[in-house]
Formats: sequence, C-alpha cells, structure tokens
Amino acid sequence: MKTTTIALGAILAACAPAALMAQDVTLRLSHWVPPTITPATKGIEPWANAVMEASEGRIAIQIFPAQQLGKAPDHYDMAKDGIVDLAYVNPGYTAGRFPIYALTEVPFMVSDSVEGAKAIHEWYLANGGAEEMSDVMPCFIHPHAPGAFHSQVPVTKPEDVRGKNVRPAHATMARFISLLGGGPVQVPAPEVREALSKGTAEAVTFPWGSMYDFNLTEEVPVHLDMPFYMSAQVMVMNKASYEALSDENKAVIDAHCTPEWSGKVAAGWYEDDMAAKEKLMALEGQSFNTPTEEEVAAWIAAAAPLTEEWKAAVTEKGGDADAILEAYKAALAEHNAAY
Repeated sequence: MKTTTIALGAILAACAPAALMAQDVTLRLSHWVPPTITPATKGIEPWANAVMEASEGRIAIQIFPAQQLGKAPDHYDMAKDGIVDLAYVNPGYTAGRFPIYALTEVPFMVSDSVEGAKAIHEWYLANGGAEEMSDVMPCFIHPHAPGAFHSQVPVTKPEDVRGKNVRPAHATMARFISLLGGGPVQVPAPEVREALSKGTAEAVTFPWGSMYDFNLTEEVPVHLDMPFYMSAQVMVMNKASYEALSDENKAVIDAHCTPEWSGKVAAGWYEDDMAAKEKLMALEGQSFNTPTEEEVAAWIAAAAPLTEEWKAAVTEKGGDADAILEAYKAALAEHNAAY
C-alpha cells in the first residue's frame, strides 16, 4: 500500500507543472445579452474562443451572460473596478459619460457596420478614446448592422414620432426621440418586450435580428425600411488584469484587440441581422414602409441638432470637436462606411 501511495504521488507531482503551464490564468468575461442570440454566438463567444486557442491553453475565459453579474449599464464600472476582467459595454447606457464616443450614436452617419467597426476602432483610440476610457483597456468595437425604427403603427417621417413613447437604443437616440416630440423609454435591451407588452413603449429602435432575439414580431410589426441608427458596443478589459498577464499572454490579447477583430466580430452580427430582415419580410403580418427621398432628407435634417449638441459636449470637456468630427468622417470614408 505504501509503495502504491508513493507512486501515485509521484505521478500527480509530475502532472501538476504541465497542468499549470497549460492554463495559467482564467479571465471572467461578463455581458448582458442572452447567451443564445447573435451578439453572443457570433461575436463574444468566437472572440473568446479565438483568444483561448491562440494562447494554447494558457488563457481560459469564463463567460457570464445575461446580466448574471450586474445590470447592463454597470458593465464599464465592473471592468474598471476589477469585478470582472472583461466586460461588454454599451457606452450609450450612461449618458454624458463618454462624450467623444457618443458621436458613433449620431444617426445617418454609418452605412456599413463591418467596415464601420474598423473605422470606429481606429478613430476612437486615436482621437481621445484612450483618455476617455482611461480606466480600462478598450479591446474591440461591436456594432450591429444599421438598425431600424419598429412600431405598432406606420412611421415614415419625423413628425410621425410626435406623441409616441419609444424605447431608444442609447442616449443619443433618446435625445433624438425627444427632439421629435416623442417620449424616450429607456430600458436595457432584455427588458424591451416587457415595456412594449405593458404599453410603456409603442415603438423601438433596434437591429433587425432583435425582432427574433427578443420575440418582438407581434409587438412591433411595422418597420421603417431605412438604415436608421447604429449602436456600437465595446469590449473592455480591466487594466490590472491585463498588466498581470505574462508577456506571452499579453501578446495574445493585443493580437485580438485590433480593428481587424472589430470587423470580424461585427461581420457575424451583420450577416444574422440581414438574414433576420429577410425572414421578417416573408413573415405574414409584418409591414415594411420605404421612405421617399424627401422623407429621408427630412430625417437627416431633423437629426442635425444632435451633431451640434455633440460638439458642444465635447468642447465643454476640452476636446477639439471639429477636428474629432472630421477625423471620424475621414475614417468612415477611408473604409467606405460613410452613410
């Protein structure tokens, strides 16, 4: 019996270093969307898997979906404070906190979410983003395909929004709804169906895939068929968690926090959004309204004050709003992603 014990102990001792080398860090990643929908299955999870594979087992990523560790608006602070190592953040859920980034929320500026993701990544970190999100390390940008306006009755021109309660995608869209005479109803994405079913909201700005992701096809069956807005989430990392990594593991994270990876994670969401739109168009009971050229021009004109308000907010914080705006337009144009 003694000999067997010694032999087993020797085997375990021999195996232990290999196990430690195979996985020397576990990163906790928190997000707030259901684990079964596209942002998770075509964006967050493939990215995490790619990191783990590239690390050859040295990095494990443990994913906590669906607000398990905190509400959607809390995710930036969760990463900043080290509650998690990685967090999926919608900057628009915290109005006024990220004034430079809020430019990505201004409607009618981005036409292509995949190339737009690359453009935003490059532009933001080169134009004040690293300072604006200095508490964390921004990793990748994750927008959906340009979203639409979904409602219970037809809405084709700006004045149709007046008097309606609308769940906006983010703070800038909430301001737009207010400018149009509507009432913004601000709830996180997972709570939208409840707001619509209870009559708290009558319309929503959402990507096409969300009609199925959140079971909204019967709640808002009327759709304004034009690229209306975009919401670009950001995966951020706790700085201390990053600094604690070995140089080899830092290199893996660095290689997966690039404009190219922003484009990759955006591509899956774009594909599923377009597939969802096509499926929705074939579904009985759904109505699609295409605005005229004059109505499109009216929407763009109605949104013009949002850019001026954005410039004022950035200037108040000491930023060169005109230069930042021109840099954004140039980045979108360079990537053929301008509206």
